[in-house]
Amino acid sequence: MNPFFFELSGELKNMPLAEACRCIEAETGGLEVCSHGPGYLVASFDGTRLDGISDRIALTRRIGRYLGSFDPSDPSAAESVILPEGSFAIRAKRFEGMMKDVDSQDLIRKVGGALSRRNDVNLKEPDTVVRMHMSDRVHLFLEERAVDRDLMETRKVGERPFFSPISLHPKYARALINLTGVKRGGTVLDPFCGTGGILIEAAEMGMKAVASDFDEEMIIGCQENMEFYNLELSDMEVVDIGDIPGRFSDIDAVATDPPYGRSTRTGGEDIGRIYRRAMDAIPAVLKDGARAGIVLPDEISCNGMDLESVYVQRVHGSLSRHYHVFRKRNGQVF
Repeated sequence: MNPFFFELSGELKNMPLAEACRCIEAETGGLEVCSHGPGYLVASFDGTRLDGISDRIALTRRIGRYLGSFDPSDPSAAESVILPEGSFAIRAKRFEGMMKDVDSQDLIRKVGGALSRRNDVNLKEPDTVVRMHMSDRVHLFLEERAVDRDLMETRKVGERPFFSPISLHPKYARALINLTGVKRGGTVLDPFCGTGGILIEAAEMGMKAVASDFDEEMIIGCQENMEFYNLELSDMEVVDIGDIPGRFSDIDAVATDPPYGRSTRTGGEDIGRIYRRAMDAIPAVLKDGARAGIVLPDEISCNGMDLESVYVQRVHGSLSRHYHVFRKRNGQVF
């Protein structure tokens, strides 16, 4: 078991931390947190699992081997750090402007001086890049994986052949799925699939994507988008949200962004009633202990599931997205 450092993004407060923890659990079968703080997580796991974690995570910027932490007033701890053979360079970053009173260049020189006792410095073409994360303390790690956010940009709504202007960005769709803790190969149902943004990410991560929507045009468009990215739907159905328990069962995770806003197509039904019917139907299709990630404009409860967490994203004006994570109670009968 090796300690790894996760450089988290600063989005949605605690959501990046929660997503990282769930990704580790899903890919390793457990979670051993060493420490966490502003913009970072240190967790121990078998290094052979690193690829699986980095391939699916969305709200982490970099992952690497953890080297140690120290207070900026005493960088002597860096003297015990052992780097791989070859040259090195240090790259420093403050998390959200923290440690403003610390001269980062002076700190780099001091840490570099300690590390150069065993390795040569090469600022232009180093063999190893040492990352310095400045937040509650100074943390050092060797970058081993960087999340390719540019790749996710190629799947955002405007790049798809069939799209609706209201759609989650791929990184948030991916994070929503990860928050459910679903394992690779598990079934992910989106019962308000729309143009398929969430299911595209589920299939990209190696899950079985299952689509349903009351609007046949959306199912056709979702399938078109999946094919555009050379992905497949495991199952699909034109079905009302209230009828999904008669069509689907033993689902590993539900991840969905139900309709909201004035331009939403609801078939004339009151949006609040749609939400209430959804919260009755969704737990009925899930396996015991399975989770549902549901995005809504306001916080909501569910009789058949326990609310584990809510993360709020301010969009514009009075609109906020509330990322709910529910878990179905074991033995719950519907």
